Amino acid sequence: MEFNAFDFHPHVSAGVKAAGYTAPTPIQEKAVPPVMTGHDVMGLAQTGTGKTAAFVLPILHRLMQGRRKQVRALVIAPTRELAEQIHDAIVTLGRQTGLRSATIYGGVGFNPQVEKLRLGVEIVVACPGRLLDHIKQGTINLSHMEVLVLDEADHMFDMGFLPDIRKIIKHVPAKRQTLMFSATMPDDIRKLAKDVLHSPVTVQVNDSVPASTVSHALYPVEQHLKTALLLELMRHTDTESVLVFTRTKHRAKRVGEQLEKAGYRAASLQGNLSQARRQAAMNGFRSGIFQVLVATDIAARGIDVSQISHVINYDMPDTSDAYTHRIGRTGRAAKTGDAFTFITREDADMVRSIERVLGETVERRTIEGFDYNKAAPPRDTSIGKGAGKVMTGRVGGARRASR
Repeated sequence: MEFNAFDFHPHVSAGVKAAGYTAPTPIQEKAVPPVMTGHDVMGLAQTGTGKTAAFVLPILHRLMQGRRKQVRALVIAPTRELAEQIHDAIVTLGRQTGLRSATIYGGVGFNPQVEKLRLGVEIVVACPGRLLDHIKQGTINLSHMEVLVLDEADHMFDMGFLPDIRKIIKHVPAKRQTLMFSATMPDDIRKLAKDVLHSPVTVQVNDSVPASTVSHALYPVEQHLKTALLLELMRHTDTESVLVFTRTKHRAKRVGEQLEKAGYRAASLQGNLSQARRQAAMNGFRSGIFQVLVATDIAARGIDVSQISHVINYDMPDTSDAYTHRIGRTGRAAKTGDAFTFITREDADMVRSIERVLGETVERRTIEGFDYNKAAPPRDTSIGKGAGKVMTGRVGGARRASR
């Protein structure tokens, strides 16, 4: 199947061609037709499957007819980074349509957003909190809205945004097309879908299983040795672009600093940064200025960099779904990737959960020559305070992690 089978408006098709799209991904192939015919859609798909274009392209096609300079499509996203990613997709794919998009989120000035809305846009991509501010101030008019998109709904639930979503829905027209996309379907998201979607078409791909293009490995290590192991792993691994995940903002900053001191082109992405610095880190990573980006789960939402060769979980994620989201950043666009995870004894339950999802035992690796028995300093000032219990033995045999 090719994109021309969707019969988009010629100006939308021109954007598809200019972006280099040829054949639609599975989620695009399944979701675009019902969206084009005006159905509500519940899309279940992981990060990296092409779901952004699955709703952006039909929206652009729809908005080619009708009035301009009115907000006719609203996309709600959980993070600023994802909002910018969606906005960039709209700009790229809609370059020849004349349609305008604006982003609305906190951490930046309110008045410039008001000015963009005053000048007139057809599409708004917003985070819930700042959007509610605009609604309360009367600086956005949603009375002409035709399409509502809730992207990464499960992550909005994780971040506590569901009450805000329900408040926003009270301010949008009841007669509308609603599209919801989520990687998973917990009970709260299922209830929200039942409340806001009308006779939806459900489309699903991947069934929450990590991409087959990613290989996985576990590195048992004590907590206080994680940074040293990360540096050693980087030295022994042929990397192109590396995304490192940590559990906390403080740890992301410290790991990024350690990598910089070791001579790597590294940056951190975490919630304490201003939006300008977050965007600079993201843009630098995307363009190759930074080889390594250290991020928390929330800050990394919306990273769309197709050439990531490695995802390294400095800290084990809290759920198997979070693991799938993280490693979905590599092995994209038919490329292969590696997912390395540092594990302590306390991570045993989560390791079993991840192996159940993968349907296989994940290889345990050690790095030859690395001192796994080095004791923590009397006062641990390393990044991972509160070291885990000592792990003895070499799991899986000595192996140099190289590609």
